[in-house]
Amino acid sequence: MSWNDKLTGTRNQLRALNKTIPDTTKAFGALGKSVKEGGVLDFKTKEFIALGIAVADRCEACIVLHIEALVRAGATREEIGDVLAMTIQMGGGPSMMYAAKALECYEEMTAG
Repeated sequence: MSWNDKLTGTRNQLRALNKTIPDTTKAFGALGKSVKEGGVLDFKTKEFIALGIAVADRCEACIVLHIEALVRAGATREEIGDVLAMTIQMGGGPSMMYAAKALECYEEMTAG
């Protein structure tokens, strides 16, 4: 399955979840909005943090959503690489495996 297919599948899963538990997902969305719009760090920096956590927690659905946000925010391959290196340093071998997946995702989403 391609990362673009995973992105579509993740969005479809989230839509189904939103229909099932709308109050919870609305509240979670509000939390995300307040975190991303508030504070002193810019949006891209916050997404880099989220990507590091997604890799360390081995969440492919999270990886694809945060890579998509980072591509839209203009993140470079080198910036992504720095985030992945830090994640590997903190998370060891399992993070290395998911860092490779995250880089593959970035490369697919920026191809062409």
